[in-house]
Amino acid sequence: MDTQIIYCGDCLQQLPKLPDACVDLVYIDPPFNSNRNYEVFWGEGKEKRAFEDRHASTAAYIDFMRPRCVELARVLKPTGSFYYHCDWHASHYVKVMLDQIFGENSFQNEIVWKRTTAHADTHGFGHVHDIVFRYSNGKAPTFNVQLKPYSEDYIRNYFVFSDEHVATRGKYRVNDITGSGLRNGETGKIWRGIDPAKIGKGRHWMRTPDELEEMAADGRIHFPPKGGTPGWKRYENELKGQPIDSIWDDIPALTSFSKTPKEALGYPTQKPLALLDRIIQASSNPGDIVLDAFCGCGTAIVSAQNLKRKWIGIDISPTACRVVAKRLVKDCKLVEGKDFVVRDLPRSEDQLRKIPPFEFENWAVIALGGIKNKVQVGDMGIDGRIYPAHSTPTTKADHLGFMDVWYPIQVKQKDKAGRPDIDSFEAVMMRENRSKGFFVSFAFSRDALTEIDAFFRREGRVIIPLTVRDILDEELAAKLA
Repeated sequence: MDTQIIYCGDCLQQLPKLPDACVDLVYIDPPFNSNRNYEVFWGEGKEKRAFEDRHASTAAYIDFMRPRCVELARVLKPTGSFYYHCDWHASHYVKVMLDQIFGENSFQNEIVWKRTTAHADTHGFGHVHDIVFRYSNGKAPTFNVQLKPYSEDYIRNYFVFSDEHVATRGKYRVNDITGSGLRNGETGKIWRGIDPAKIGKGRHWMRTPDELEEMAADGRIHFPPKGGTPGWKRYENELKGQPIDSIWDDIPALTSFSKTPKEALGYPTQKPLALLDRIIQASSNPGDIVLDAFCGCGTAIVSAQNLKRKWIGIDISPTACRVVAKRLVKDCKLVEGKDFVVRDLPRSEDQLRKIPPFEFENWAVIALGGIKNKVQVGDMGIDGRIYPAHSTPTTKADHLGFMDVWYPIQVKQKDKAGRPDIDSFEAVMMRENRSKGFFVSFAFSRDALTEIDAFFRREGRVIIPLTVRDILDEELAAKLA
């Protein structure tokens, strides 16, 4: 199976290209309506706008994700693991959905990632964490125990004893060298006059008497000065680390104040590389295949590449796919076309001229960060809508009416949009009482541009003309990368 590939498109259409049980690890961080602002850049010298990726309701979000998660479960190996990154808005509903798909017994962990230390909220407790659900796809998923350094408080409070080895081994703490329960074998025998069966309600040694003697000779047994049960010396300098549990509070989110500000691309939902490194190292091995079906700016892909895993990335946004490609070239020193490929990404105006009109409309709307109009015939001159970050919910029931502020998008797959095209779009903006709209074509006639200017002076409403070249321009990605 081909790997080191970025597929541009909806993962529901791209995943059927993959065979059953071919992926070792799946990680996804799909967007939801949690005020995450996705930045859309119009190119050098053009206006920058922030837009939100929202779903009209939690039910709509789950309906959207369910068939995609079913496909992801299909491509996952029996030894594979599935990680779903989300926040408090829909985590409980996501858990129910994943239980139905993978089975309740396949649920492994609810990981709490504390992404910030403070969040002001006058109406309640601040939301400072994300949730990452971990599922297995079989009875024996790949898992490598990860360790993190012990805290300074732990070292200072527990490692308080010194002996003749302090210069090399550091201070030590005393651990129990017995375990609960009686044993009839070697570990149940009397050692140095101490019968473990008479300790408490009956215990046994954690090592055989011969092994205990070897430890004592090496200075690793603590004998209480007034007698009693010996203990196991655990030295500070020999600590390997503390096993990582399900609360991750040691990986900060990417901000201008974080330890790795150079890592930040300005992509609002970008996750720190350390977070993906931990997940990939825990649930895969070198040479395994990692899949991110909502790869965004590509942090999981970069992590997989750095950790010598094979990988596949999928994202519906052409801009995101370009950002990932640039990041692989810049950060991983890969050569596009040789070390990795980007597939199904429109690369030229000629290619876009040849695709069906509805596909062209879909490409243009998605590239601008908008939502495609579900109505393809009789769309009343609106091919898509862009919802700015300050949009607020309304009581409208239709799928595009849940926010009251939106900008229409009109797309024309023609060599040059003319004055009649602009006149028609002006009528749409007047009818819908919109202050701004976006018009996409391969080019615009002089009369069309003149009318756009006149419309603004006459009505105070803005039409932003965007050519296909504006959207394909690599500056669009460079602003993010």
